[in-house]
Amino acid sequence: MLADMSVETVTDATSPAAGPLTPIHAPDTAPGWWRSAVIYQVYPRSFRDLNGDGVGDLAGITEELPQLADLGVDAVWLSPFYRSPQRDAGYDVSDYCDVDPIFGTLGDFDVMMAESHRLGLRVIVDLVPNHCSDQHAAFQAALAAPAGSPERGMFIFRDGAGEGGHEPPNNWQSHFGGPAWTRVAGPDGQPDQWYLHLFDSSQPDFNWDNPAVHAEFERVLRFWLDRGVSGFRVDVAHALVKAPGLPAWGGRADGCSTDGFPGHEAPMFGQPALHDIYRRWREVLDEYGPDRILCAEANVDPLPRLANWVRPDQMHQAFNFPYLHAGLDIHRLRNVVTDSLVALDAVGAPSTWVLSNHDVVRHASRFGYNGQGPRDGDGIGPFDPQPDTALGRHRAAAASLFMLGLPGAAYLYQGEELGLPDGTDIPEHLRQDPTFARTGGERLGRDGCRVPLPWRAAEPHLGFGAGEDPWLPLPASFAELARDRQAGSPSSHLSLYREILRQRRALDLGRGSLAWAENWCTGSSLAYVNGTTLVLMNLNHDPLELPAGQVLLRSASPDDARYLASGETAWIALASGAPTD
Repeated sequence: MLADMSVETVTDATSPAAGPLTPIHAPDTAPGWWRSAVIYQVYPRSFRDLNGDGVGDLAGITEELPQLADLGVDAVWLSPFYRSPQRDAGYDVSDYCDVDPIFGTLGDFDVMMAESHRLGLRVIVDLVPNHCSDQHAAFQAALAAPAGSPERGMFIFRDGAGEGGHEPPNNWQSHFGGPAWTRVAGPDGQPDQWYLHLFDSSQPDFNWDNPAVHAEFERVLRFWLDRGVSGFRVDVAHALVKAPGLPAWGGRADGCSTDGFPGHEAPMFGQPALHDIYRRWREVLDEYGPDRILCAEANVDPLPRLANWVRPDQMHQAFNFPYLHAGLDIHRLRNVVTDSLVALDAVGAPSTWVLSNHDVVRHASRFGYNGQGPRDGDGIGPFDPQPDTALGRHRAAAASLFMLGLPGAAYLYQGEELGLPDGTDIPEHLRQDPTFARTGGERLGRDGCRVPLPWRAAEPHLGFGAGEDPWLPLPASFAELARDRQAGSPSSHLSLYREILRQRRALDLGRGSLAWAENWCTGSSLAYVNGTTLVLMNLNHDPLELPAGQVLLRSASPDDARYLASGETAWIALASGAPTD
């Protein structure tokens, strides 16, 4: 089991090469494949289009699963593929127990599952329990029913404020811009109640105070568990339950802390009753065996609050957003890693690490700026300052090597193994993200990180699909980053990722320990020891002379093997084991 370890600096633990060590985390011997897994996020619309309609599909995923097995990941997480009007790229679900025809059929899903099991890959699916599509049968029934009816009780309907109820029930704002309330007409055609939608107006929030909602989602869990999935990534897991009375909130729509509005007070997030829901879900998963998992997309701060989601009777994992947002700030990185491991060790849970996903600018683009980069939640457009792509990919490789040496589980976003940047030249008329429309173009949204993948440079649409134009255009620059071009190059981003994952597994780093190597933790470099491996990242402008030991892996080809260049990371085998546990 995990040892109880103080975060106070310990200077009597040393390694000849690493110097004084500050132990933070002991080796993990608790059972569970997910505790050290590398999980690869597939965004189905953009992965591979096998039927030629311009949108990725389940058959395309099945076709390329061997590539993911070859990469060396342990599991695949699928973003939504359910029936949906696709107003928010599938996060507006109209039927949780069927496949949208643009992705295929339930039969295609079963074929994909069989292939994943043949390859030794587990499959986790997205679950969206906070809201559904306004086309969902339950919401359509609510619109047709009167106020106070059981049908409306499945959602959060309220009378309006002000004369005639013409004002929204409170001041809550949508994540996508504008009010979080929309008024409907009653069965008689007259203006009626308002319904809550924390996201797009086409995504009404469920009423989790209603036991019928609980029963419906238990049915959904069992439907997919019966089809062999290994678990669920739970979308906006912190938002299902709202504070009684729906009090006003003057802070950010996403609940992140600002002056005067600490995130833990946001009335639409992190309510205590959420944990009872996930305790019940954990019971359901445990009926199917000890290897089915729940992962929370719970954007809560500070980190000790996150530990409440991953206690032994609730979620198995939670996404580590503070790590993603730490960027390449050395002091923030050290603090986040320390705080994550200490907080999660206290409840016996593994930490997770992530650099990119379908909601943020890819880290190969974020790290391509020396000054101010894109604002969180916004993309990069053709008229914005453009990232230095070569610099961004160089730093991205270093950040990935640093992250994948950490103990715990790691999530990769499709295409990061190719070093893909964001698509920054998408014309306005092709943009799909509802954020763009709801803000009148003020915020570009997330389309740039969702551009389809380049598989084969010489094929139509770079091998994504041979038929219609892809749903978002692939930049011409993606040709040189196509998987087939990188596969044969030992110095490519793809080859680096394969070797990282091979050595990570061989060294058992996901189950390892962590101690800060104090001699190498400076204002421009950061280093830790995991087991007997020193992980050193140099963010200085000047090269850094490497310590003694065998260099196992480095994020770039060196000009001088004795030095670590700026924006580079190395793994070094220590000459003697370091007493980090």
